Order: sequence, then C-alpha cells, then structure tokens
Amino acid sequence: MTTMTANRTLRLDSREQSRRGSRRRGMSPLATLVLAVGAVYCLVPVVWVLIASSKSPRELFTTFSFAPGTGLWDNLAAISSYGGGQFWLWGLNSLLYAGVGALLSTLVSALAGYGLAKFQFRGREVLFGFILAGVLVPGIVLAIPQYLLLAQLGLAGTYWSVLLPCIINPFGIFLCRVFAQAAVPTETLEAARIDGAGEYRIFGTIVLPMMTAGLVTVFLLQFVGIWNNFLLPFIMLSDQDLYPLTLGLYSFLAKGAGDSDVYPLILIGSALSIVPLMLLVMFLQRFWRADLLAGGLKG
Repeated sequence: MTTMTANRTLRLDSREQSRRGSRRRGMSPLATLVLAVGAVYCLVPVVWVLIASSKSPRELFTTFSFAPGTGLWDNLAAISSYGGGQFWLWGLNSLLYAGVGALLSTLVSALAGYGLAKFQFRGREVLFGFILAGVLVPGIVLAIPQYLLLAQLGLAGTYWSVLLPCIINPFGIFLCRVFAQAAVPTETLEAARIDGAGEYRIFGTIVLPMMTAGLVTVFLLQFVGIWNNFLLPFIMLSDQDLYPLTLGLYSFLAKGAGDSDVYPLILIGSALSIVPLMLLVMFLQRFWRADLLAGGLKG
C-alpha cells in the first residue's frame, strides 16, 4: 500500500509540474511579443538615423523615410571637412570626457561601495542614506551650483569642469555596494588579512576581480550617461574646441537653422556618434556572458 501511495503521489507531482510547465510555455509568446515591441520601439529611431544619414539634401525630403540614399560618402566628406575637422575634435573630446570620467567614476564607486558594504563604522547607514538621496536629485538642480563652485576655483571652461562633476556618481556607489555584498565573501577577506595582506592589496587582487561584472555595468552606464550629457557641457564650456559631440552638433544645428543642406550633415554626425556606444556594448557583453557562465557552473 505504501508503494502504491508513493507512486500515485509521484504521478500527481509529475502532472502538476507538467501543468506548470505548460503554463510557463503559454506565457512565453506574450513575453516574446512584449520584448519584440520594445525592441522595435527602441531600434526604429536608430535605424531611421542610420538610413537618413546616407541621403543627400534633396533625397532627405523627397524619398521614402526608410529608403537608403546615395549621398553617404558626400556627407562623410562634408562633415569631416567642416570647420577644419572640428567634428572629429568633438568626438575626441567626447571620448576623453566619457572614457576618463567613467573610469574614474567606476573606481571611486567601487572603493565607496566596497567600504560601505564590508566595513563597520559609525554613521555608515546615515552616509548611505545621503547617497541614496543623491540618486533622487536631478542633475539640472546641481548644474548651476557646480558651475559657480568651479568658477571660483578657476576651472570653469576647462576639461576639468566636465570631468570633475562626473566622478561622484551616487547610483554607481549604490550598485557597487550591492555588488560587493553579493560577490565578495567576508570569509575570503578575513583569510587574506590573516595571511598578512594589506587592505590595498586585498582590494586590488581580490575585490576588484570578484566585482568585475558589476563594475562593467557601472562603467557602461556612466560612459553612456557622460557621452550623451548635454546640460553640463552647455553650462560649463564656451570654447568650441572643448565641446563634446552633443554640444557640437547642437551648435551646428543652431548655425544652420533653416538651411536644409545642413540637415544631412547633422544626421551623419548623429549616426557616427552612435557607433562608439554600439562597439562598447559589443565589446563589454563578453564580461556579462562570462559571469553568467561562471554562475551556471557554480550552481
């Protein structure tokens, strides 16, 4: 009797699991549809910019929106020669601001997040509360005070006026604290300290490798945020040779307002400004994949 009851229970459990599996399979088309709609919503503007950048001024206003044009190379030559190659100077400035700013911001966020996650000190939770409050403050609220402060230091209108405000990122610190709590075992840190390792060595050789996937996320978010930032450079900079791409393209559009011949150049400039972000995501996604595979092997 006991064996028959056990077999019946197993059959009931298997039926219940099959029902749950069918329900999950029934939900997957809906989830796929939602993701597909979201992907189309995000990608259509990008595709339009890439296609429109290949059109001549006449084709831009007379042909179908998603029909490729014949003026791609002419537009590339025109944007490259504009202002003696000023567009490429803006691109180098954007790489400087986004690359150096994101790297410094990620390092500071990792140090602060690790310290908040693994060290006990008085006022830790209060400090973390202020950091969370900083996440809720819009950047536009801080832009004017930052300009006034940097102007008093004589740094307004320089590269530092754009770089320094980007180094402290409350959301990055929050993410790094979460990553440090989840990825860095306290036992490993204690064992390293018993072996005589100093705190700087522990951070550089143990903590950073364990937080790699999280730091890649913080770096990418900060890089994209700085690359697309318009308000801060608009307030801080007055010299066009220091402009990033966002501000440079805006000034280009302001100068050519009402001139239809300028629009294809703005579109090709916008298309070129997307390329570094696409390459960065393609390069960094292998770190996320490696982290997911490592998690699967551990499981």
